[in-house]
Amino acid sequence: MSGYICTCADAAVEPAGRRGGQGKIRAGQGTQLSLLAAGLVACHGSAPSAPVLPVTPRRTWSQADIDVLAGRLDSLREVARIPGLSVALIESGRVVLSRGFGFANLERRVAATDTTPYNIASVSKPLSAVVALRLTELGQLDLDRPMASFAGFAEFCQAVHEGGGIFFKDYDCSAATLTLRRVLSMTSNGVPGTRFFYNPPAYSWASRPLAEVAGKPFSSLVRQYVFEPAGMRRSARIHRQLPLSPELAAALATPYHLDSTSQAVVSDPPPPQGDGAAGGVISTVADLARFDLALEAGSLLTATSRAAMWTPTTGPDGKPLPYGLGWFIRTVRGEGLIWHTGLWEGAYSALYLKIPARGVSLILLANSDGLQFPTPLDGATIETSPFAMALLNALPH
Repeated sequence: MSGYICTCADAAVEPAGRRGGQGKIRAGQGTQLSLLAAGLVACHGSAPSAPVLPVTPRRTWSQADIDVLAGRLDSLREVARIPGLSVALIESGRVVLSRGFGFANLERRVAATDTTPYNIASVSKPLSAVVALRLTELGQLDLDRPMASFAGFAEFCQAVHEGGGIFFKDYDCSAATLTLRRVLSMTSNGVPGTRFFYNPPAYSWASRPLAEVAGKPFSSLVRQYVFEPAGMRRSARIHRQLPLSPELAAALATPYHLDSTSQAVVSDPPPPQGDGAAGGVISTVADLARFDLALEAGSLLTATSRAAMWTPTTGPDGKPLPYGLGWFIRTVRGEGLIWHTGLWEGAYSALYLKIPARGVSLILLANSDGLQFPTPLDGATIETSPFAMALLNALPH
């Protein structure tokens, strides 16, 4: 589950590309993925079209800008004692940086690269939101249908209320306004639609309605509507009844945590989960870059659906809440940000940050929880992420 609870210190900038890590794509060399994005619609004739997103006219990234950012991210990795960090940076439909720093496995000295697979935890939520909106486009799903009308919801509510905990103490299962839209926008607690409260277990159960209306397992829907059209060939769903392929399992970044002396030691893998919408994806930064390009190119959703996904929910006072459909949304330092984080405490962490007006996306995957940063369950404070601030500080002006 997500919800970051600790911080990382600051560090000095050091030169990029100085230790373990491979797979770098330099500025202007993102042609392969750019062509992939351009060709996705042609390869999938039934996919919706999309317009070009507005991009604020500013100076583009130079190779020096990219090298400085890469060095800064590696410095922050060292401060947070993250064994392995994989990075992808996209600008205006081009992958301008795609590489790894450190090690996917310390003991065997296996370098982290852009094709190293990680458990991306709650960064799965945006992918799940794409599935929900695609089913809506196809006329199979109504986001405003009450949750109580879906099979198994009464049993789910009984179980979570009996189990107690912070996520369901004010969760009104009988409310007619408790709809799938409220669950996907993290406004399902209290009076549905009136306030933001980050609720991963409720979001996870949203996979059930999607599978019900489509008549397919949720993981099959992710493969059909995300992995395949985006060309994410090194990504997979994983749950109790769906193990990883031997190839991906062998390549998976080893999870680590810090012991009492701040040394990285191997962690147990995350425990098996159900086929839920809140997590359950193994991916690489190269594949998530393909997802980003496909999403922007319109091969996954129409422009209308994409805009709905990235529009913050409005509270009763007319002010925006910090979440759309599967994404955090806020303005920071005058920049409109869209992002999601992922965390398996003591094992993996992730950050996927977009600045749509600049056409910029940053994707970070780590094999420890070192990307985590403090943010409350009822708020969104990305300013406390030194990795996110490194991107904002590096933006060309």
